[in-house]
Amino acid sequence: MALFGRKNDSTTTPTVEADPALAALTGEYTIDPAHSTISFTVRHAMVTNVRGSFTEHEGTLNLDGSNPAASTAAIDVSIASVDTGMPDRDGHLRGADFFDAETFPKMSFRSTSAEQIDAETYRVTGDLTIKDVTRPITIDLEFHGSATDVYGNERVGFEGSAAILRSEWGLTWNAALETGGVMVSDKVKLNFDISAIKKAPEAA
Repeated sequence: MALFGRKNDSTTTPTVEADPALAALTGEYTIDPAHSTISFTVRHAMVTNVRGSFTEHEGTLNLDGSNPAASTAAIDVSIASVDTGMPDRDGHLRGADFFDAETFPKMSFRSTSAEQIDAETYRVTGDLTIKDVTRPITIDLEFHGSATDVYGNERVGFEGSAAILRSEWGLTWNAALETGGVMVSDKVKLNFDISAIKKAPEAA
């Protein structure tokens, strides 16, 4: 089932036709924070990975079943909600050395384009803003399908990731190791595991 249409290139492959079954999915969806995770993985001390998440976030998806490439996404994340399982480290991340959450309380993503890569994989490009620095990123997504939950909510699910260099957003703090290398790698992997609920149509 294709949610995002491939960009048309007349010299290669014609535009992928949208699956008729997608028409029922057209609409606005609210990301369900209780069943969604926005997390990150970063190399620590050159030898292991630190994993963390942002426990407070909100967002919307606008899915267009008739023109899947017109689908959009918007996500806002509370920086102060960062959680790596160590309060001291979380405090450091919130401080001026890293995110400076008091001055820049939000991280945001706004999609600018979307395309289908294959039957199950999609690519969404958009603007990621951290500390008032906005740069483009590309997120590869897998669409997990749609379902109606036990409460009657219509849901869609996505899982995806993107790799960024934190220094490009002004996150440059580091410390040299006696054995060589640095404490925190520049490369960070962002992970998105999203469940979103379709909004009911407004009454006329």
